[in-house]
Amino acid sequence: MLKVTALCTEYPGVHGATVRAARDVTFEVPTGKWFTLLGPSGCGKTTTLRSIAGLERPTSGEISVHGAVVYSSATNTFIAPNKRNFGMVFQSYAIWPHMNVFENAAFPLEVAGGHDRKEIRDKVMRVLAAVGLDDLAERDATKLSGGQQQRLALARALVREPRLLLLDEPLSNLDAKLRERMRFELKRLQQEFGHTTVYVTHDQSEALALSHQIAVMSEGELIQVGTPREIYEQPRNRFVADFVGSTNFIDAQVVSVEGRDGACRVVTELGELEANSAEILNAGDTVVLSVRPEDIELSEQVPDSRNADNVRTGVVRAKVFLGEHVDFQVGLGERVLLARAHPSLRTPVGEKIYARMNPEKCVALRQ
Repeated sequence: MLKVTALCTEYPGVHGATVRAARDVTFEVPTGKWFTLLGPSGCGKTTTLRSIAGLERPTSGEISVHGAVVYSSATNTFIAPNKRNFGMVFQSYAIWPHMNVFENAAFPLEVAGGHDRKEIRDKVMRVLAAVGLDDLAERDATKLSGGQQQRLALARALVREPRLLLLDEPLSNLDAKLRERMRFELKRLQQEFGHTTVYVTHDQSEALALSHQIAVMSEGELIQVGTPREIYEQPRNRFVADFVGSTNFIDAQVVSVEGRDGACRVVTELGELEANSAEILNAGDTVVLSVRPEDIELSEQVPDSRNADNVRTGVVRAKVFLGEHVDFQVGLGERVLLARAHPSLRTPVGEKIYARMNPEKCVALRQ
């Protein structure tokens, strides 16, 4: 298990100012799980990862793996990066250009020592087979494609059977289709080897697809930690809702709190709506509703009485065909909402349409 406690990392900034890159960062990663640090550029996610790796020396806090402390400000403990037995894959892959595929993957074992030639070959060929590069073992590393180089970097990180695998945006240099394929490869490798993994990305789709848990970061702080479904469907605040996927925001005020957990009625520019909240709200509280495009159900017919809650009549202002779905801009009075529907819905621009905002998916967030 990885345990990070009250981690702070600071840098000297311009004109003597201090840059707090990581602020009181605390989380735990159970053995064998995939944990993703997700956030925009400059939020502190890479600084946190490099602090775990030992490539940055934090200002304060503690980092331990399986109970062994690798950094502690309280005891002045700092284990050198090469002594931590962590595997790391960088954004640039850092492939040795003068070595072939086998030599690149074998390099960590050669440096560490204590392995005979047969043992090194067996270990290297096993991981090369796992990443699909065993047939290219003798090829020059510079003659590999981008996706193959990424897999070679993974093989080099896995060959020492690390206690912890650290991945710093390893897919960011790949094209969109290859990046999508590599997500499946990464997930398969994690399941096969069972490594405890910390992954850094700004790509929400990668985080949702790969992770057991996600930590959303902003300005050096952890904003919310949860499963992919919790982060997407139950954001804790406006920043998380806005950063992870697309959403519509509607300003509102709580009118009443219903008897069942989280249910409430709110008044908005679109009239009264039913909503849900993970927070305890009171009548009169100012909130904002987050409604995902796919949770706005569009229909050319009036919904039946069983689905009559949160129904509004609108006009199709614009639509964009995207293959597996169509994005609609629906005008509800002066307000325009983004909705997502199956391509079978072909309502023309300018025509009337009915929009139902699923009450269970209208998330009320305290302002």
